[in-house]
Amino acid sequence: MNIIFSCYCRIFQTALKVALPFLPYRDPEIIPKIKEIPSVLKGNGLQHPLIVTDKTIRGLGLTEGLTEALQGENIPYALYDGVVANPTTDNVEEALLLYQKDRCDCLIAFGGGSPMDCAKGVGARIARPGKQLNDLKGILKVLHKTPVLIAIPTTAGTGSETTLACVIVDSRTRHKYAINDFPLIPSYAVLDESVTMTLPEHVVATTGMDALTHGIEAYIGKSGNSTTRRDALEAIRLIFENLEESYTNATPASRKNMLLAAHKAGRAFSKAYVGYVHALAHALGGKYDTPHGLANAVILPLVLREYGETVHKKLYEIALYCGLVKEDTPHAQAAQLLIARIEGMNESFGIPKHLNMIREIDISELSRYAYREANPLYPVPVLWDREKLAEMYRRIGDIAPQTK
Repeated sequence: MNIIFSCYCRIFQTALKVALPFLPYRDPEIIPKIKEIPSVLKGNGLQHPLIVTDKTIRGLGLTEGLTEALQGENIPYALYDGVVANPTTDNVEEALLLYQKDRCDCLIAFGGGSPMDCAKGVGARIARPGKQLNDLKGILKVLHKTPVLIAIPTTAGTGSETTLACVIVDSRTRHKYAINDFPLIPSYAVLDESVTMTLPEHVVATTGMDALTHGIEAYIGKSGNSTTRRDALEAIRLIFENLEESYTNATPASRKNMLLAAHKAGRAFSKAYVGYVHALAHALGGKYDTPHGLANAVILPLVLREYGETVHKKLYEIALYCGLVKEDTPHAQAAQLLIARIEGMNESFGIPKHLNMIREIDISELSRYAYREANPLYPVPVLWDREKLAEMYRRIGDIAPQTK
């Protein structure tokens, strides 16, 4: 990477880190059970929510507890269930039209990260009616107050119920981009394990690895503080202790702990940001509709190995906190043991080592999108240029390096 731009990236990231204690971050208020939502709405003087979800969630009957609770308190609602796996600008516009048509006054996102991102996009458009979503990408461009958003995660992975990020795919160009601003942080998060009990195993695995990626990238980046590092460590430990049980046995305790882990990881990365794992994964989601958790799971160990000794100490600290190594374990050895633990989890979940949908012809475009997303915002341990990101895509796709 050009040395001048490298310096600019680090100055930009340092400025954000210094500003962090003074920025208007807030944690959403936790609601333990869905049945408590009507009283929360009434307490805020809200009368007509728009529920944003997808057809799978609705088809599984997971929204019935919410709709029955609303009906029991005579609270009318509108429901949009058209959200796709990587929500698009068309999804947002369709949900916005329904919100306006039914004269809704608040939002309830029900599902994984996709419904939450769609609902946040609706909130952004309501706050800035004169702007298109593309005009709001980047940081601090919403600025205005959004409607109250209650987020109900049905997967323990995205942490979107805590974050200021809204990730959207442009329906025309298929470019995936993020909108980041404080008004997008949900007002409430409902951590009710009952809605996660019937999740398919592969969803439990990939969303859990998504949460693990959030925690690790937040911890190893250069913009964290004592609070984000504590949240990240607690999240990572909970995931190592509960994800495999949540995958194989689905106990209420393990599912609740995974919801807490995803929530803590979300709190960590919303302040400390993520890194190249996410930048690489987001471009794949936009181009091929690759599920985000799956992409993160595959990419995480590859990127951690490539970071090399720059992350050995922090990976040692993670491994020590989680009881994977002893205090006298050399940093490099601890780092390799931690990465091997991640790879072992992937293998036990049936997650592949590579993503074979990647085509050489697409790598230039993918690396350009990943580069633009990551730099200068993400406080990564090592700065990479487009050529390095292209090399990583070839490793992710198990594509032979190009010969010059």
